[in-house]
Amino acid sequence: MKHPLISVIIPTYNRAYILFKAVESVLNQTFKNLEIIVVDDGSTDLTPKLITQYPVVYVRKPRKGVAHARNRGLFHAKGSYIAFLDSDDLFVPTKLEEQLAFFEKNPNYKIVQTEEIWYKGEKRINPKKIHKKAEGWFFERAVKLCVVSISTVLIKKELFEEIGLFDEDFWVCEDYEFWLRVAVKYPVGLIPKPLVIKSGGRDDQLSATKGLDYYRTLALIKLFKNQSKDLSLEQKLILLAEAKKKFNIFYQGALKHGNLKHAFRLQKLFEETFKDLVFSPFKAL
Repeated sequence: MKHPLISVIIPTYNRAYILFKAVESVLNQTFKNLEIIVVDDGSTDLTPKLITQYPVVYVRKPRKGVAHARNRGLFHAKGSYIAFLDSDDLFVPTKLEEQLAFFEKNPNYKIVQTEEIWYKGEKRINPKKIHKKAEGWFFERAVKLCVVSISTVLIKKELFEEIGLFDEDFWVCEDYEFWLRVAVKYPVGLIPKPLVIKSGGRDDQLSATKGLDYYRTLALIKLFKNQSKDLSLEQKLILLAEAKKKFNIFYQGALKHGNLKHAFRLQKLFEETFKDLVFSPFKAL
């Protein structure tokens, strides 16, 4: 097996109580030619002191969100392959080695993910069928929800030159927006083994944020505006149907809770973006 350099990027914020486990899971990889880049998104806990115990590249910056943190990690990354690890997740020891072996057998792929073991607190839980990991071309599934897990992927660095970085305007759902852009142009490989342990059920997780469908709808609007020329008519209609669904969920909730500013802003964007497709879906766009 070849030994390219892999850059593992770990964004973190006030997770000193668990960050050490994530770092050690990377240090315990069977594949050793790697660098660990911990990007501290303005932590106020003991993260700076903790991280001095480990051989990592430590990047400390003001709090600007996980998308900005991942992008800062990419700026510092020297590897030809990129892996991300959320600071509350863990790599199984053979993860990176098995993913490199996948690329050797499948050189046309630019990204490969793995299955996960899920825990909520101390209890192991089974993912539902809807959460089944994407494999191959996955646009139709990508618009519905995130079926690529950021902690499971290994990515050829060149992909970022073609797709772009994470959108820092997305404080949450930045991974959903990124995978939408990927799904238009590339398939994803899958190793059907749980090579990541995913931890959930805590209050400090972004997935617990309210109003996520606002950002998901914005991501679909952005994709349609920026990449309409790359989408087939069928893909446009799939995108419209899901955008309408997510918009309605957010809109009704926003009206109920008095969030009128965001409700009306999103309504205006939705109507402006999809007006031609809504009224004449077979019109050339």
